Amino acid sequence: MSSIITPSKLTPKGLEYQQKMNNPLVFWMAMLSKLPSAIFWKFRIKTITQEKCEVTLPYSWRTQNPFRSIYFAAMAGAGELSTGALCQMYLAGRGKFSMLVVDFKAEFHKKADQKITFTCEQGEELFDLLNPMKPGDTGQLTMISTGTNPAGEMVARIYVTWSFKKKT
Repeated sequence: MSSIITPSKLTPKGLEYQQKMNNPLVFWMAMLSKLPSAIFWKFRIKTITQEKCEVTLPYSWRTQNPFRSIYFAAMAGAGELSTGALCQMYLAGRGKFSMLVVDFKAEFHKKADQKITFTCEQGEELFDLLNPMKPGDTGQLTMISTGTNPAGEMVARIYVTWSFKKKT
C-alpha cells in the first residue's frame, strides 16, 4: 500500500498543472504544441495524482506495427509521458529547472494487441528528490512505468532516468 501524499506537497502551480492535464481538451492542446506524436498515437492521461500518472495507449492502425501489435516506439512514448508528466507537475512553481532524459531502457513481456495503460507510481520519491533542491543542485531519478493490458497482465516496463538541475 502506497503512502498518501498530502495536497501541500504540490505548489499552487503544480495543482493547476494537475487540473489541466486531467482535462482532455487542455491535454490535447498541450500535446499539439509540445508533443504532436502523442496526438497521432492518441495518448490519454487517464489520471494524474500526486502519487501516480496513468497514460493510455490504444491498439489501432495508428499504433500498430506489421506484426499486429503496438509499435515499441508508441509504448516507449506512453511510458515516458507517464513519468515526465509527474516530473512537470512537481516542478511547476518551484523555480527554474533543467530536465533531461539521460538513460532509457524498455522490457517487453507480452504481445501488446489491446489498449495498454502505462502507470508510474513514484510521486512520493520524486517529491523527496526535488523538494530540497537549491540553485545549482542536481539529481537523477530512474522512474519506472509499467504497461498493462485490460486483463491486468504486464506487457512492458519502461525505465526512464531523468536528470534535474535547479537553476538560479
